[in-house]
Amino acid sequence: MAFHSEEVVSRLLEQGHEAYWVGGCVRDELMGRPVHDMDITTSALPEAVESVFERTVPTGIKHGTVTVLCGSYAYEVTTYRVEGAYENHRRPSEVEFVSDLKEDLKRRDFTFNAMARSIDGTIVDPYQGMADLKNGVVRCVGNARTRFQEDALRMVRCIRFASVFGFSIAYRTWKGLVEERTNIQYVAMERFRVELEKLMEGRRPSRGLYLLYRSGLLSDAKIPFTYEPDIDLVPILDEIPSEEAIIRWAFLLRACGLNAEEAHRVLRHWTFANSTRKQIADILSVGEETAAFNTTGKNSSCKEYWISIVLKYGREAAERWLLMIDFIGLNASAAYPVELISDFKAWTKEMGIYRLSELAISGKDLLEVSGLKGGPWVSEIMSKLLVMVASQALPNNREQLIDEVKRVISSNE
Repeated sequence: MAFHSEEVVSRLLEQGHEAYWVGGCVRDELMGRPVHDMDITTSALPEAVESVFERTVPTGIKHGTVTVLCGSYAYEVTTYRVEGAYENHRRPSEVEFVSDLKEDLKRRDFTFNAMARSIDGTIVDPYQGMADLKNGVVRCVGNARTRFQEDALRMVRCIRFASVFGFSIAYRTWKGLVEERTNIQYVAMERFRVELEKLMEGRRPSRGLYLLYRSGLLSDAKIPFTYEPDIDLVPILDEIPSEEAIIRWAFLLRACGLNAEEAHRVLRHWTFANSTRKQIADILSVGEETAAFNTTGKNSSCKEYWISIVLKYGREAAERWLLMIDFIGLNASAAYPVELISDFKAWTKEMGIYRLSELAISGKDLLEVSGLKGGPWVSEIMSKLLVMVASQALPNNREQLIDEVKRVISSNE
């Protein structure tokens, strides 16, 4: 990716234009973080950019952005510009192309995003972004209130950067954020949610959540989030691996006192994908059904009950719930049958079957053996067989399963 981006910069320079890498890619390289998007800024007008390269897409040509396709990668190349008034605290109503790189950098959100890198490695840093990186500070370029008025999402990004990078927020930047926080109502929930997801995947989500609550941004959002988590539980979020963001979300919503149904509704309002909502709600559902279980019965009934939960919500949801319980700590999980947690883990590992399709017999076999008409009884018996086989109370053997079916049918006659 870096090789092809250098080719793009070189081609622009060869044609007599200025060209630099800019923004997040420069910041991440200086921080030693993985670089994903390599944006380029140039003195070339959009039409000139299109003339230099064979494959381009006029992504946002009105605002000066042309996507250049080089190799198997795509690079956004944007002409130096200054921006007019912003519409709905999101995007400029108009832009004016300029020839001065520093004027272009002046419109950017934070100092560490207002740096450019030349092809020889020189860093252009008119707003002391490198110093703020070194000191671990998130600071707006120029007047903070103006930056946040231009695009209200920058307030959430400010907190996300502080959380993910472990930075502090400059006093005037925080003051401007708090003063402009009500403008967050103009930000679409999709944009807000994307920033939250990045925050929850960072190294210190607890700090980000603390700042979000303290700022009032969650309660002032287009769809307010007014639930407050148990402050004693929130620090545990940082201990859950960042690659287990789904568990972090389930843990947070549980700490806010939401059940699976309530969590699903909130996540839908906040535009989370259907699959994400289901995964989070399933973890909470496993916990709710486990908490409702009466542990005074026999061990065999405990096992079948747990196996039925795993089959209902899936092994992944069950294992995620067990992992979440590990982080909470058994002493903090009095609602759950803590003496069985180790058994739950062992029983889940022992399961060799998870779906009806894996049974050695089918519903058609039940009809042939019984000579009865189809009906709800078929799925009921098949489900019971699945639980018995999954809990190893019965082998997944066709003959033995048929014998069990005959026994059940005869006992019900």
